[in-house]
Amino acid sequence: MKEIPVMDFKILLAQSKDKYYAADSRCPHLGGKLANGTLEGTIVTCPLHGSQFDLSDGRVVRWLKGSGIISKMGRALKSPRSLRTYEVKIDNDKILIALDSD
Repeated sequence: MKEIPVMDFKILLAQSKDKYYAADSRCPHLGGKLANGTLEGTIVTCPLHGSQFDLSDGRVVRWLKGSGIISKMGRALKSPRSLRTYEVKIDNDKILIALDSD
């Protein structure tokens, strides 16, 4: 995984097996740099609080690591949000990332 600059922002580019994935580079929880986290298959784990996202569709796998009162308070303060993902294509050894224009 690595963070790459694209226009005015940064994208997380990750490879799992023979497929590439692109997503926002920062965790939607507290902005952790996902490139510093871990990748298992298509699941990226934020290095700050252990939030996990599936890079294939951006869905939340786990919002915060742990349980109990601290975890419940964290969820109450900031509810789970999916990770924004981008379509990736390979064209003649070039990695192309489709960015939305919204």
